[in-house]
Amino acid sequence: MKTENNNHLPALADTPEPPYYAVIFSTTRTEGDHGYGEMAEKMAALAATMPGYLGAESTRNEIGITVSYWKDLESIKNWKYNLEHVVARDLGREVWYQSYRLRIARVERDYGFEKK
Repeated sequence: MKTENNNHLPALADTPEPPYYAVIFSTTRTEGDHGYGEMAEKMAALAATMPGYLGAESTRNEIGITVSYWKDLESIKNWKYNLEHVVARDLGREVWYQSYRLRIARVERDYGFEKK
């Protein structure tokens, strides 16, 4: 059984065999929460309902990093233009983020291990 992190996401996403896509969202935050935590949880739950969504992994410390996994580029585009996500993205630019960088990568290999 996988544990959950503070975002209520599985600690490590259970992704299918490659190829698939990763969206890597790296941020530095402004001071204060200003509703950020609540919106982050809402967006994580909303993304999980989108067709093509495969999972996500996230950490927020000095640099926030969220990696979400998607079936294809069309699924990523649909998430980008989801109306609730557009509102959250605009708030991020106006209120929550000092800076951010978004990268999209095709995953060609996926391997690891898990202690029993």
